[in-house]
Formats: sequence, C-alpha cells, structure tokens
Amino acid sequence: MSLLDSVMIVVRVAFSAFIPLCFIAVCVWMERRGAGYFQDRSGPNRANIFGFRAAGLVQNLADAAKLIFKEDVISGHIKHKFYFVLAPVIVFFTALVSFAVVPFADTLVVGGKSYIMQGIPLDLGILWFLSFVGFSVYGIILAGWSSTNKYGVLGALRSAAQVISYEIPMGLAIVSLLVVYGTVNLNEIAQFQGKLLFGFIPMWGAVLQPIGMVIFIIAAFAETNRTPFDLAEGESELVAGFHVEYSAMKFAIFFMGEYVAMFASSAMIVTLFFGGYQVPFLSTATLIGQAKPVAFLLMVIIPVVMHFFAGWIRRSNVSHYPRENDPRVFEATVYIKCLWGLVIFLEIVLLAILFSASGGATAHIFVVLLQLCTFLVKVTMMIFVYIWVRWTLPRFRYDQLQKLGWQMLLPLALLNIFITSAFVVALS
Repeated sequence: MSLLDSVMIVVRVAFSAFIPLCFIAVCVWMERRGAGYFQDRSGPNRANIFGFRAAGLVQNLADAAKLIFKEDVISGHIKHKFYFVLAPVIVFFTALVSFAVVPFADTLVVGGKSYIMQGIPLDLGILWFLSFVGFSVYGIILAGWSSTNKYGVLGALRSAAQVISYEIPMGLAIVSLLVVYGTVNLNEIAQFQGKLLFGFIPMWGAVLQPIGMVIFIIAAFAETNRTPFDLAEGESELVAGFHVEYSAMKFAIFFMGEYVAMFASSAMIVTLFFGGYQVPFLSTATLIGQAKPVAFLLMVIIPVVMHFFAGWIRRSNVSHYPRENDPRVFEATVYIKCLWGLVIFLEIVLLAILFSASGGATAHIFVVLLQLCTFLVKVTMMIFVYIWVRWTLPRFRYDQLQKLGWQMLLPLALLNIFITSAFVVALS
C-alpha cells in the first residue's frame, strides 16, 4: 500500500467520523437559533469568552462543561446497571456508523488510481443504513427497560412500535427509488443524479420520485424521534420517556446520538433525492473539464458574497441601546477580519487552480472539494427542515401516529411501487 493510499483511507474515515461529531455543535446551535427565530425571540446570545459570543456557539461550550462536571446519578432501584449504561452508547454508535456508507464526493482519480469517497465503500450501502437505523431502537428499549421506571418503559414501547410502523414505508419508498436507479450502490445513485432530464432538469430523486421522497422524509422524522414523532419522550405525558432516569453525560449522549442521527438521515435524504454531492446542472465530468472557468467564477462570487455577509454582521452585532465602546462592534470587526483572511486564502487557492494543468490531479481534487462543500450545504439545509418542522408542528397523538404509518403511508408506498414499475417497463 502506497503512502497516498494510506492518506486517502485516513481522510475518508476521518471525514465520516469527525464531520458528524462536529455537526452536533452546529445542529444544537441551529436548533436554538431556529427556535428563537420561530418564536420571535433572540435565542442564545449571552455566554461568551472574553466578550466573543460567536453568535451563540459559545453556549454549546457552557452546556458541555455543565454536563461533563454534573453529578452522574444511577438510582438504587435500577437493577441492570450494565444495560442502563450501554443503552446511550448503542444509540450514539449506531447513529454515527450509519453515516459511514454515504458518499460525500465523486470518485477521486489521482495518479491513475481511483478512490471512492466513502468511509466504508460498500455496494449495499442502503441496507447498511437501514440496518443500523433499525438497530438504534434497541438502545431506547434497553434504556426504558433497565430504568425500572414506568414512564421509561412506556417510552421504550412507544419507540419500538413507532420504528416498526415507519421502517416498512421507508423501505418501500426505497424500493420504488431502486426501480428507477437500477442499483443499490449509493455512489452510483449519486452519479446517476448528475444527468439531466430533457437536457435541463437535474435527474434528482425528488424529480423522479416525489411521492417516494415525501414518504421517506416522513419516515425519517419518525425514525429519528423528532417532533411531531417524539412520542417516546413526550414530556407532557411521560415526563421525559425512555431517558427519564438519566443524568449528566449519559443524558447528553442520548441527545448527541439524536443529532448525529439527524445528520445521517439528512445525508441519506440528500443522497437519494437531492443529487447528493452533485452540483446542480454540472456533472463531475463537466466540472473537471471546466475547472478553470468554475474557479474564476468562484473568485468573483466569493468576495461579493463576503461583502454582503460582512455588512450583515456589522448590522447584527450592535447593542440594542447606546453604549460607549460597544464590545459587540469590536467583536464584529474581529470576525470580519478573520473571514476576509479566509477569503484571501481561498482566492490564492483558486488562482493556483487557474495556473494548473487542465484536467490534471489539481482539477480532480478541486472538483472533489467543491462537491464536498455542496454536499455539506445540502445537508445543512435539510437539517434546517428538521428544525423548521419541530418548531412549527405539534406532537401527534399515538393513534394518529399509527394511523399515518399503517393506513396512509404503507398503502401509498405500495401504490407508488406499482406506478413506478409500470412507467419503467413502459419506457424501457
């Protein structure tokens, strides 16, 4: 194995492991700021380090410090302490590993060798994702059962019933999608979506399978226990549900697992229905062949976007009342200088691409980085949809949840398979 092979393995595994972990902080920040926006309030904006608030991100550090040093209590009535401790680990681990098969860029070709941009390059990536998503419910069941608490047991039973009810429509939605794509390989599915329908419409899953997309997204909300499907932890009914007896870091690990699961499911939704890493209207081959014009276009766009973004930062970082030597103005100035430094660095990199050989290794690496950024932007937008729904819709009643899964989504998913199969056979 060459040095480049070893480096690429480390890069792929590191991305698959650390990006979801980094997005925990991003998701918590988006959740709080989004909740504040939808409820017409400020959100977290007080915690700071030497006056730097980072738009509320410092609040995450304060919460992490609180949870790390908080007393970890295990009640005396809990008999199965091993399973009680194991439960949050299962929830977190399964959520993290489920992302490992999602491709975050197209195959990188360097030195005549091809490198698949997946943490675990499996052909059956969809089955890997479904298996680990389904396995995560065991952590919730163990948590409720081992707590020896009636509210915990009820929450665990609700979660088990919910996962069973919505895994079937999710799987059937994927079946209709596979009929169109003709493959279960996630990288091939993402590459397929780089094509254009009628020469101008991206062949995304959302265009080819709109009904399947709706079913899959609803089922993904239920699988991640997000509102309006958070019956397993209904505060108004079960106090907190399956994690009622947990505290300190074990409590935190449950919610870290929820946000990692939200990131992984968003990545899967993007990969199956929104082109994955594909830049809209620009396939990988087109980007590699037109790397220099794309780099020049980015050199023009990035400073313009930064100019307006810097203006927004200046307007937003001002105290609501007159203050001499306003610390928020100084904070905004530091942020803007750092961001302009990043812009200058990117401009230098893009300039180097303009002077590099056309179609060479530099162009391939540039396209992979561009697709990586595109993938993360799409995933972030999907995470915002999760947050948008949570702070907009109320929690379903339990009978409404089961009725939606069995009486509406399941028949609709079966009907979608028949219609899709008929179209594919007719057009083939």
